[in-house]
Amino acid sequence: MSTLICGSIAFDSIMVFHDRFRNHILPEQLHILNVSFFVPEMRREFGGCAGNIAYNLKLLGGEPLIMATVGDDAAPYLDRLDRLGLPRTHVTQVPGSFTAQAFITTDLDDNQITAFHPGAMTMSHLNKVGDASGVRLGIVSPDGRDGMLEHSRQFAAAGIPFIFDPGQGLPMFNGDELLACLQLADYCTVNDYEARLLCDRTGRSIESLATEVKALIVTRGGEGSEIHTGGRRLDIPAATPAAVEDPTGCGDAYRAGLLYGIDNGMDWDQTGRLASLMGAIKIASRGGQNHTPSRSDIAEAYLAAFGTTLW
Repeated sequence: MSTLICGSIAFDSIMVFHDRFRNHILPEQLHILNVSFFVPEMRREFGGCAGNIAYNLKLLGGEPLIMATVGDDAAPYLDRLDRLGLPRTHVTQVPGSFTAQAFITTDLDDNQITAFHPGAMTMSHLNKVGDASGVRLGIVSPDGRDGMLEHSRQFAAAGIPFIFDPGQGLPMFNGDELLACLQLADYCTVNDYEARLLCDRTGRSIESLATEVKALIVTRGGEGSEIHTGGRRLDIPAATPAAVEDPTGCGDAYRAGLLYGIDNGMDWDQTGRLASLMGAIKIASRGGQNHTPSRSDIAEAYLAAFGTTLW
């Protein structure tokens, strides 16, 4: 039985500007801004929420099934999925489009200027949850707006429990739409900023919103996370990473831990700690899919971090 991961597949082009933006962007000249940055360092990473979540769930020994849309330029990513043993049965290629991609320029102060092209991602509604067989758990992660709404309805109609993970797509929805997705979902996960925005959009507190789902999870980076379930709040400590290299994809790694824990019947304390550990493992490497721990490595790290065995 598989875990269906609905979300984006994307390329991330990351460039480093060996200076500071503030030396080249003059506040009094913003109305006629015309600047060019020389970026001698550049790397291209495989990313997107669905790709990152599936990659991490596979590391844990799960059975991820990606549902996403890509463009004419997707061959390198599709080849990678094949090498990783990640089925692409429900990765739909949209003719005449580019795969979603972010172009990120970082300066010496770690300020970033990002341009994001959604490309084929806007056509995610072409995929239907009902076309995937043998699915017992799912997640609706950031994707095209129509796709996120429709996939939430389709999971509920099929009786498949799922996590609603609006992420950076949250601002696309109004309060009624967000509340409707929560009421369809079994679980919801957001970071602390998204939690505040979710409350603002719906006019309800986190504690009130948590009554709509079996569990509402709020991540707080290095401060750990909290799981609201059954009328109580469970505080999950952050795992200490071996190094802090790059936060890109940490939230996706965390979500893979949630999915694995839910699918394997772990209690919320263990599920949250596993999710926390996966985020800590990811942050020690650059990019969203370049960490390569084995299951035994993950188990050893869990024991070292929390003093108990994982499996």
